[in-house]
Amino acid sequence: MSDFPEFTIRVDQNPYLPDGGREMHAIVTVEATSSGASAGTGAGTGAGTDAGTGAGAGAAGRAPAAQIIIIDTSGSMSYRGKMTAAKRAARAAVNVLRDGVRFAVVAGANQPRMIYPQGERLAEANETSRRSAVQAVGRLEAAGGTAIGSWLRLADRLFTGYEDAVKHAILLTDGKNQHESAEELDAALRQCSGHFQCDARGVGTDWDVSEVRKITSALLGGFLDVPDPADLEADFLAMTRTSMSKQVADVSLRVWTPQQAELRFVKQMVPAVEDLTGRRVESGPQTGDYPLGAWGNENREYHLCVDVKPGDVGRQMRAAWVKLLAGDRVLASGNVLAEWTDDEARSTHINGRVSIHTGQSELAEAIQQGLEARREGDEDTATARLGRAVVLAREVGNDQISGLLDRIVDVVDPVQGTVRLKREIAKADEMSLDTRSVRTVRTRHGDEAGGG
Repeated sequence: MSDFPEFTIRVDQNPYLPDGGREMHAIVTVEATSSGASAGTGAGTGAGTDAGTGAGAGAAGRAPAAQIIIIDTSGSMSYRGKMTAAKRAARAAVNVLRDGVRFAVVAGANQPRMIYPQGERLAEANETSRRSAVQAVGRLEAAGGTAIGSWLRLADRLFTGYEDAVKHAILLTDGKNQHESAEELDAALRQCSGHFQCDARGVGTDWDVSEVRKITSALLGGFLDVPDPADLEADFLAMTRTSMSKQVADVSLRVWTPQQAELRFVKQMVPAVEDLTGRRVESGPQTGDYPLGAWGNENREYHLCVDVKPGDVGRQMRAAWVKLLAGDRVLASGNVLAEWTDDEARSTHINGRVSIHTGQSELAEAIQQGLEARREGDEDTATARLGRAVVLAREVGNDQISGLLDRIVDVVDPVQGTVRLKREIAKADEMSLDTRSVRTVRTRHGDEAGGG
């Protein structure tokens, strides 16, 4: 297909291993660019688009798209302006759907309910349907409980039959999944995994970060906290515009490794830390595929670690062969190399990009472990892990995380990571730190020093 964006793969690594060395790390940067991209379809670009214009309508190179907006309408949404803000956000999202996109708006409570269109189906976006959907959103009312698995199952049914489309859901919640069991939610995620992508927003401070993280991880999406409901509209616009900008519905990363080698892990590092190792689907001898979801004009970075059989000094080999695929089409490829040397300076050099991403992965773990220990009353572990996070945030240049950590701990020595837990912290600050712990700093090509 000539309207695909151009994909490139760049591999950053130190290919030299010491005599007897086995562990090879590499950062694989995947970039997609298209000269046909139009302004106003990227994530969060600019302010609103005029209602009824069908932003990006008929844009060349766009894949068919299906979009579902799921709004939590449980009783708690009636407080602190959340429902009013959610309606405004949903209307904004509907108004930037381009003509021809299939869409629906769903209300989530104990059971999901179709808001627009009527009946379990998707409508085609045009001036008339967008106007009708906006009017229907205005009639939303808050009542009932929260059963997110049932909301996702309905979305899965609605997306059935649109296999070639970029299928994307936005899910907004303000509370915990109290009206179905954890097992029911897990079963729903297993059912929906691989069928569509889902981005989520948690509004207020009564929702469960780990629960929403689990949902978006399973559905290849991202999530953020929205402490102030007034910020929902901008978030919904950004998510919808990003979805509308996608040009390839399903992309996967295929990794081949030689005999007697073991692929220890594959992690997405940019835009957020996400361990993809467990998503492997065997695709051939010594070959596995990892789903990456839909793509537009963007770049992402992945960290691979391969255990190889040690070779003689001077021997060179391919430690991994990576390919980017859309169906059976190879979009780009690259090599992870290994060469054994007795030159200590070569073998001990740590590639700057590998170092940065190793630090960012450890940073996310330290924050999540520290916050969990704090919630469980284990102050020693919380202090140690959050102190380590202070050091790592400084090393990788993640200023946003450093600022959020300052709200949780008093930093005595940022170099050594000596901190004291604050006695009183705002729930919103804790949730923001937990939520954003996986949002990483993008490093510049060739930059061996720090984050960009």
